[in-house]
Amino acid sequence: MMEEIKIDKTINVKGDVCPFPWVKSKKALANMQIGQVLKIILDHAPAVENIPGYFTEEGQRVVGIEQLQECEWQIIVRREK
Repeated sequence: MMEEIKIDKTINVKGDVCPFPWVKSKKALANMQIGQVLKIILDHAPAVENIPGYFTEEGQRVVGIEQLQECEWQIIVRREK
């Protein structure tokens, strides 16, 4: 279980396949303030692998990735810039 972090916004992109989970996640984070935390709920395994790398490349902080169920994950990202 991940450490307790205040989540400012949660988006659910289950049912979406690449590139839509990334596009929706990026747009959601862009509309948040620096320091705020976004939780992304998704069920597309390639996105679980790709999204953290994309955010890291952009200078955002990936706080954690956790598998919730067999085909469901959450990615927690903190807006840094």
